[in-house]
Amino acid sequence: MRQGLGPQASSHLLIWGGVALILTQHLVAAALCGFFLHALVAMSASRLPLRPARARALALALVLLGILGGIAILGRWALHFAADIDFARVLPQMADAIGRLRLNLPQFLLIYLPTSPDTLREMAIAALKSHGETLSRGGLEGLSGAAHLLWGLVIGAVISQVRFTAPVYRPLSAALLLRLARLCGAFRKVVFAQVRISLVNTTLTATYLLLILPIAGVHLPLTKTLVLITFVAGLLPVLGNLISNTVIVVISLGVSPEIAAASLTFLVLVHKLEYFLNAHIIGSSVNASIWEMLLAMITLESLFGLPGLVAAPVLYAYLKQELLAARLVGAAGPENDA
Repeated sequence: MRQGLGPQASSHLLIWGGVALILTQHLVAAALCGFFLHALVAMSASRLPLRPARARALALALVLLGILGGIAILGRWALHFAADIDFARVLPQMADAIGRLRLNLPQFLLIYLPTSPDTLREMAIAALKSHGETLSRGGLEGLSGAAHLLWGLVIGAVISQVRFTAPVYRPLSAALLLRLARLCGAFRKVVFAQVRISLVNTTLTATYLLLILPIAGVHLPLTKTLVLITFVAGLLPVLGNLISNTVIVVISLGVSPEIAAASLTFLVLVHKLEYFLNAHIIGSSVNASIWEMLLAMITLESLFGLPGLVAAPVLYAYLKQELLAARLVGAAGPENDA
């Protein structure tokens, strides 16, 4: 009699099939939000001296209040930030910075740079007109992405209140629960390790922006905003560091090319330090070295683009955990096989 796949193989097929669906259907952000909410609720509930059901309910309420409060604070900050911008001064400042930059660029590059605030304004208007359809499509995709994030939070909230307490599960159910528990564990390790890395990176960047530059007599605009951007973007492995570095260098360029060069040098050093932090913090958390993580990021980015890059650390951490549990990788020996 012909037999089908066993429960272990079937559970692996279902998990990785779901992962492929999430990556190809642009649901990575929604899935990460759901996992993050679930991890926060589980961590908070474990610290509350209540019965499990009440602890989970109270933890969910506290986490949702924290999320709503964070959104309200960010919204108020964004409105305050927009109100403080003097748009009448932005274009002249940018044109002045570009004018200083023209002095140090080769002749063949000068034709691509505006020569006055009016030229810069005309280039900006022309770019908006030529890319109007793209911007409209991006706005619709943004609304769709926001809806996906909301659904991810809702699903994470619902699952966080479910407690799997059956004494005995059928083989496939038991195998799936084991796979999901390991996936959640890998996500929790990677995310909270990345939070620690972002805190270190933000501390170093804040020291440079708020202490070193003022001591040297240089005062960059929007320094507090840059520190906030550094922390939030730093929650994304590798990519977030590049985003925050680019913003800081562009702002520094508005002061002078020399300050931009100094900022770039400092941030490159911090970026190199982050590799060691990744190797030490994330690697020690998931039993993976930095070259393994980077290889996984490059591979998934080439296959799925930005969503693959963001999901790579979690997926590789989960894969490594499954391989270690199956004793297919790692050091061999009596003490390891025990």
